[in-house]
Amino acid sequence: MGTMIQLFRSAALAALLLSAAPAQALGAPQPAPAQAPTAETQRFNAFLDAEFVQALAFSPQTATTLGRRDGYDRLNDLSEAGELKALEWRRGSVARMKQGFQRDKLSGEGRISFDMWSQELDRAELAYRFRRYDFPFGGGGAHSGLPSFLIGSHLVDSAADMRAYNARLSALGSAMDQARARASQAAKDGIRMPRFQYERVIAESRKLISGQPFGDGPDSPLWNDTKAKVAKLQAAGKVTPAEAESLLNDAQAALRTGMKPGYERLIAWAEGDIGQAPSGKVGALTLPEGLDWYQAAITLQTTTTLTPDQIHALGLSEVKRIQGEQDALAKTAGFKDADTYYAELLRLDPPQPYTDESRAEILTYSNSLIATAREKLPTMFNNLPAYRMEVIREPSFSEVAGGAAHASGPSPDGARPGRVYLHMLGRTQLRASLADLMCHEGAPGHVMQGDIRVRQQGAPQFRLAARNAAFNEGWGLYSELLCKEMGVYPDIASDFMRLDAELFRAARLVTDTGLHAKGWTEDQAIAYLQATGRRGPEQARAETRRYIVNPGQATAYKIGMIRILQLRDQARTALGPKFDLKAFNDVLIGSGSLPLSVLDRRIQDWIAERKAS
Repeated sequence: MGTMIQLFRSAALAALLLSAAPAQALGAPQPAPAQAPTAETQRFNAFLDAEFVQALAFSPQTATTLGRRDGYDRLNDLSEAGELKALEWRRGSVARMKQGFQRDKLSGEGRISFDMWSQELDRAELAYRFRRYDFPFGGGGAHSGLPSFLIGSHLVDSAADMRAYNARLSALGSAMDQARARASQAAKDGIRMPRFQYERVIAESRKLISGQPFGDGPDSPLWNDTKAKVAKLQAAGKVTPAEAESLLNDAQAALRTGMKPGYERLIAWAEGDIGQAPSGKVGALTLPEGLDWYQAAITLQTTTTLTPDQIHALGLSEVKRIQGEQDALAKTAGFKDADTYYAELLRLDPPQPYTDESRAEILTYSNSLIATAREKLPTMFNNLPAYRMEVIREPSFSEVAGGAAHASGPSPDGARPGRVYLHMLGRTQLRASLADLMCHEGAPGHVMQGDIRVRQQGAPQFRLAARNAAFNEGWGLYSELLCKEMGVYPDIASDFMRLDAELFRAARLVTDTGLHAKGWTEDQAIAYLQATGRRGPEQARAETRRYIVNPGQATAYKIGMIRILQLRDQARTALGPKFDLKAFNDVLIGSGSLPLSVLDRRIQDWIAERKAS
C-alpha cells in the first residue's frame, strides 16, 4: 500500500497527467468558497430538469433505465439524422442555459451541473465529428445490445407495459436497418470493423432469430423472456388467461414480422461485405484519419488530453511498478518471485472446461463475496447501497469464451436488482481472482455505484444518467483497493490477484495504444497480454478484440484510478486531522459519474468546505 501511494505522489506521474490535461481539467484550481444551495441554483435545477425531459425524447431507452415510462414503446433513433437532430437540440439547450444563468451565481453543486451540461455538448460535438468511426455493431452493439436491454431493463408490471415491450420487439427490425445503414455509409468512407466482428455479428444475430417462435428448437432468447414476463403478469392476477394469450400472440407476430426480417437483412449485408473487412493489422492507423480518431476516442473516454504516446509510456511504467509489488508479495508467501507464485496458484487451481456444476459453484461463491464486502462497507462509507445485488451468467446470445465481466445498476425503485454478469464459456479462471472481480463489478464497485446514483437526491435528473468512463472505471479500480483496505481479500493469493488485475489494467494502456497508435497487429497484442498481463489465450484474444472495436475505452481504467488517488492524497494533505476517508468516499460516489475535470473541482470545493467547518 505504501509503495502504491508513494507512486501516485510522485512528481513525474503527477506532472504527466497535469501537463497533458486542459488547465481547468486536471490542474489544482483555487477552491471556491463553500456555498449553501441558493434560490438561483434551485431555479437552475428546475431548468435542467425540464431540459432533461426534452433530452429523454431523443433517448427513450435512457428513460427506461431510469425507471420512467416516457417513450416506453419506442427504441432510440439510431440514424445519423437522429444523432444530428439530438446534437442540434443540445446546442440550443446550452445556449439557453448560458443566456439564462450565470455560473458564478450558482452554488457549488450548481456549478458542477453547469459544467457538466456544457461539457456534454463538447463531447457530443466531438463524437458527431467522428460518428462513422463508432461501429454500430461493435462490442455490445445494436444487434445484441438491444435484446439485452429489453431482457434486462424493460420491466413489465402491467398489460400496458407488455404491449410496449411488444412494440419494441417489432421495432428491432427497423433499428437493425438504421444501424446497418450507418455501417454501410462508414464502409463507403473506408471505415469497416474487423473481420472477426463481422463473424461475431453474423453468429449472434443467427442465435437471436433461431428456435421458437421462428422455427423448430428451443425458445429463442427474446421469446423465452416474453413468455416469462407474461407468465409473471398472469401469476400476479394482472391479466386474464385470454389477455395473456393475446399478448403472446402479439409478441410472436412482432418477432416474426418485425424483428426477424431486419436481422436477416443485417446477416445478408454482413455476409456480403465481410470480404472487404480487415484482419491482422486492424487498429485505428489502418483507417483514414485514424490517428485523429484515436486521439478523439481517448479524449472522450478519459476526459483528458493525454496523447497515445504519453499513455503508452505511463502503461510501461505502471507495469514495471506493479510487477515489483507482486514480487514482494510473492516473497511474503514464501516464493522466489511473482512468476513462481503464479505458477503455483495455477498448479493448485488449473483452468478447467466449465461444467454446470462449476458454474453453479462459481456463482454461489461470487454472490457470497459480494455479501462479505457489503458487510464491511460501513468501515469506508456512510452512504450505503440499499438494493439487492446478484451475480448471474451472461445471456447465451452474447456469451463468449474469455469475455469480460460487466455490471448493471438497479432500477430506481429496486425492482430490478443490480447485477454482475459472468461469461462462463471456455475454461475457468483462478478462484483467487474472483474476490477482486466482485469488488470491481459489485460492491463497492459498479453495482453499488449504480445503486447510489439512482437514489441521488437534490441533483438535476440528468446526472443520474451521466456515464463517464474514466470516473466509472477509475472507481472500479479504486474499489479493488478499498476492498484491500477493508480487509475483504481472504488470503495472500487473493491480494496477489488484486495486483494481477491491476497489472492487467496497466498492460491495457500499452496494448490499446499499441494497437491504435503503434501499428501492432492483433497477434502482437494477444501475445503481450499473455506474456505481461498473464491472461490465457481465450481471454487475451477476447480482450484484444474488445480494444480493437472500442478504441480508448481500456485506457480509462488506470487514468481514472490514478486521478482519484491523487485527489485523495491532496485532500489528506490539505485537511490533515480534518480528513475523513468515509466522507471523501461518500462525496466521490455521491456526486454521480463526473468528467475528471469536474471531479477535480468538486473535490477542491469539498476540501474548502471541510476547512471552513
